[in-house]
This record gives sequence, C-alpha cells and structure tokens, in this order.
Amino acid sequence: MDEQTAVMTSDRVRPGPFHRRLAVAGAGGVYADGYGLGIVGIALANAGGDLSLGPLATGLVGGSALAGLFIGALATGPIADRVGRRPIFAANMAVLLLLSVLQCLVSSVALLVLCRFLIGATLGTDYVVSKAMLAEWMPQSLRGRVLAGLAVAWAAGYASAYFIGYAIEGMAPGAWRWMLATSLLPCLVVLPLRLSVPETPVWLLNRGRVAAAVAAVRRALGPGVSPPSVVAAVGPQRWLTLFGPALRVRSLVACTVFVCQVIPYFALGTFVARVLAALAVTGATAAGVTYNLALLSGAVVGLLVVERIPRRVFLVGSFAVAALAMALLVPDIAWPRWVIVSCFAVFAGVVSGASNILYVYLPELFPTELRASGIGLAVAASRVGSALATFLLPVVVADFGVRAALGACVVVLAIGGIVCALYAPETRPVPIV
Repeated sequence: MDEQTAVMTSDRVRPGPFHRRLAVAGAGGVYADGYGLGIVGIALANAGGDLSLGPLATGLVGGSALAGLFIGALATGPIADRVGRRPIFAANMAVLLLLSVLQCLVSSVALLVLCRFLIGATLGTDYVVSKAMLAEWMPQSLRGRVLAGLAVAWAAGYASAYFIGYAIEGMAPGAWRWMLATSLLPCLVVLPLRLSVPETPVWLLNRGRVAAAVAAVRRALGPGVSPPSVVAAVGPQRWLTLFGPALRVRSLVACTVFVCQVIPYFALGTFVARVLAALAVTGATAAGVTYNLALLSGAVVGLLVVERIPRRVFLVGSFAVAALAMALLVPDIAWPRWVIVSCFAVFAGVVSGASNILYVYLPELFPTELRASGIGLAVAASRVGSALATFLLPVVVADFGVRAALGACVVVLAIGGIVCALYAPETRPVPIV
C-alpha cells in the first residue's frame, strides 16, 4: 500500500469537521456525567425539609448512582460489542434527559433513589460506549488527545455543578429541584450531535459488513476516504474471553490501573478538608480549594502531554510521583503547612493528569470485538474501588489515625505502579483494530 492510500484511510485521514463534532458529542456526554454526579450533593443538602432526608436516606440517594454506574458499565460492554456502539451512543443521552426531568419531580425518597440508580446506570453506559466510539472513529494523530480530553470534560462538569448549585441555592423554595433539573441542559446540547454519528467502521468490518463500513466512512468523511485497510473480521466473542489466556493480563492491568488510581483519588478528594485538619493544617478550606485547583490544572496538563510520553512511562511515573508525594506525609514529622499542602497539590495534579491516560489506554488495550466489554469491566471495578475508598477512609482515620490512611493510599499507588511496570503493554504506536 502506498503512502497516499494509507493517509486516506479513516484512521489516518486529516482531522476534519466530523471529528470535531464527534469529539464534542463524546466530551459533552462525559461533561453531563460529571455534572450529574456533582450536582446531587449540593441538591441533597437543600432537600432535607421537602423529603425528610435522614443520614440513611441521604446515603442511599448518594450511593444509588454509584450502584447504577457499576451495573450500567458492566452490562453495557457485552451489549455494545454485540449490537454496536451507535445505538447506545445515540440513545443514552435521551434517556438521561428524561431521567433528569423525572428526578426533580419526585415526592418521596424511594422514587429519588430509583431515579438516581437509573441515572447512574445510564451514565455507566456512557462511560463505556463513548470511549469505544471515539477510539474507533478518531484518526491516530488525534485519538490520544481527544480521549484524554474526556477527563478534562468530566472534571469541568463536576466543578461547574458545584458553582451552579451554589448559585441556585436559596433562590426560591424547592431550589434543590431546579438544581437537579439543570442536569438536562448538557443532554439537550449533546443529543442532536449524537443522532447523526454512524456506526464505527472497525466494528462493522469486525462483523464482516464491509459495504456498511465503506458507506459509513464516506458518509462521515467524504468519498475519497476508505475504512481501515487491515481489520480482522473475527466476529463476536464471549465476555469471559477477557479472562482467557490471550487477554487476562490486559484485563488485570486495566482493572488494577483504574482501581489503584480511583481509591486514593476518591478517598483523599472526598475528605481532603478532614485529612488536612487531622494533619493540623490551619485554613483547611483554603487548602481544599488549592487541592481542587490542582486537580483541574493536572487534567489540563495531562491533556497537553499525553501524546508526548509513552503510555507505560506515563502510567508508572504517575503512580510513582503520587506515591512519593503521599509517602512524605506518612512519618510523624511536623512539616510546615506549605509542605503538606504542596504534597497534596502534587498528588492531586499528578493523579488527575494520569486520569487522562485511562481514557486513552483502556480502549487501546482491547480488540474491537471485546473493547466495550473490557472497558466496562474496568469501569465496574473502579466503582467498587471508589465506593470502598469513600467508606473506609473515615473509618481508618478514626481507628488508626490519618497517617495510617495515607500509608494505605501509598501502598495502593505502589501496587498500581508495580503492576504497570511488570505487565502493562505499550499501546501508543498500535492502531485500533
């Protein structure tokens, strides 16, 4: 194959208007994910009078979305690998829009828990299918940056929910309903963009549907572009193939990387003010703001460097630096306040930057016939890790002290780095097939 022909295949073509629309459609859904998870905490703080929310009910409402995410991500992978990416990619924003409306009309805790569970399940579908859709449509020159940009979109959605929620707070009785209702706005923007996206050519070729793949590429990119030239049409595979000899190491790496990143991320991020106060840091609120600014800055920096660093180096290096930053605080040393805050800021920035690599690396680890299933497995494992982290950290701090909790986070980060160093394959130069 000559160079000109290779350039004009869909995985090597110059990025154009279709790729930009698809990037917005994918990132917009992830923004909606972050926003939907972020707004509920502020809404619950204002809904107690209307719904008589006690501690147990508040926990059920807050945890229901995480439970839904686990189920949605785990179930979506095999479905998307069997029926295609487009049906779920096009429909889940419509479902999320409907549920966003319903959740602000509920009159009981039970109905709100049900709505939040279904919202979580819908978000779980998008965690899986957006990564697969973007990975399989984007040309190699743009793929890493677009997938990494999903981490920035999620962080932006989560942060904007905080500011919008507090702007609405106190505006009128029942303001919590208006907070929840704002979740439908990103869906309204994203849904029309998704309806026009065709099925991915690599999935169609994988099913032996060559004519459909050619038609999809020419509809999206023009008559002079062809589908990727080398894709094995191997057909659908069983979900349990992820644990077979060919893929078990990659499945282990995917789950370990995600879990070992989210445990300290959620544990320290959720309770950062409490942890800093336990370390005798005065002005913990301001320090918490610094921490969150570092999270957002890290995501942006990660986006800028994700294609400049080999995947393995990015993974192992981020685990090592984050572990070192936290390890400095484990010994009972009276560090100055600026040292403690700096260590937390470094940890936050590095872990947030490393979250970019997850969006890129997971789709690259798995073949087309099991890509969505592999991503779904890793996402589901990460939800278990995040739930355990947010549950156990306050318990560990209360029973064993804050330095024991920090030490546990260091161990988790070290495990992630070691597993990556031993088993993680390099995927950056490998095309999506």
